Amino acid sequence: MLIADGYDDAIIGQTTKELVVYNVAAIIEILMERDGMTEEEALEFFDFNIDGSYMGEQTPIFIFLDEE
Repeated sequence: MLIADGYDDAIIGQTTKELVVYNVAAIIEILMERDGMTEEEALEFFDFNIDGSYMGEQTPIFIFLDEE
């Protein structure tokens, strides 16, 4: 399984295909707290640098939970 370094607290599970699943809102919170980004900066960083990264068949899955 591939993981996104520095975002372990945002992991919410894994799929039956052994893909790691991340909560996007938790990643945004990590970026804001750890890196001092605004919410807009964190969303832009996530879109371009995390969600936009394809690492092959084992690329993690990033989701928004319904309650967010």
